[in-house]
Amino acid sequence: MNDERAANAIDRKIGQRVRSRRLEIGMSQERLAEILGVTFQQVQKYEKGVNRIAASRLHDIAAALDLPASRFFEGLVSGRAVGVAEDRQDFVDDVLATPEGTQLMALFASIKSVKVRRRVVELVKALADEGVEAKRG
Repeated sequence: MNDERAANAIDRKIGQRVRSRRLEIGMSQERLAEILGVTFQQVQKYEKGVNRIAASRLHDIAAALDLPASRFFEGLVSGRAVGVAEDRQDFVDDVLATPEGTQLMALFASIKSVKVRRRVVELVKALADEGVEAKRG
């Protein structure tokens, strides 16, 4: 039996974008929960896509995160299975939804030298390639 009220892939993607923005601005789950008048566990459930976010609640979340509510829906296509990095923007959202991804992006953005940024990209590519080779071997 399919419960239409159950959270789905779109809900997970919206929750991921809430988490990504919250981390981007350095806000804790506890602080967001306080602003919204809910428990931090509820914020966790929203961010994991376990609980659906009502339109009025999403409006409040967007205001708390200083972001237009429409941003949470950008690029989402009805009927498309989302939640995994299907395209480049989804991949960026997936990375930014992690504390490490947010930290890496902030640190990378603080590098002023184009040459150093290129070298960082080369290093990360080499590490990623090494990880792929290790899986094969």
